[in-house]
Amino acid sequence: MKFRGNVKEDPEINLIPLIDVLLVILIFLMITTTYSRFAELNITLPSADAAKALDRPNEINVAVTSAGQYVIDKRPVTFRDVAGLAEDLKRAAGELKEPTVVIDADASATHQSVIHVMEAARLAGYTQVTFTTQATPK
Repeated sequence: MKFRGNVKEDPEINLIPLIDVLLVILIFLMITTTYSRFAELNITLPSADAAKALDRPNEINVAVTSAGQYVIDKRPVTFRDVAGLAEDLKRAAGELKEPTVVIDADASATHQSVIHVMEAARLAGYTQVTFTTQATPK
């Protein structure tokens, strides 16, 4: 007796699972790889070529020293928390409508000190924040 089922099928190699595994490995390597060369960058603070800005009456100047001290419109302010700094900004603004907060940060000031001023401006409701830079020597 002969059955028709004795026909031999050609073997198939399914590549889809192999591709799936390789993609998972590739994603894992991309996520876990550290880029140490970026940690070694020397960062220079910005400087700009611009004419001296005119004094605008609608500004609040906030200076941040390298020691993390704050000076609002030439008056030293003790930093308690961000909400307290926001209250100091409101006091300095007085009757000004939508003042611009100008941050004069020392080159050695910490990034967190500048972020405190930006967060305080947000809490005070001031949406216009700008930074001053040092003119580049020619």
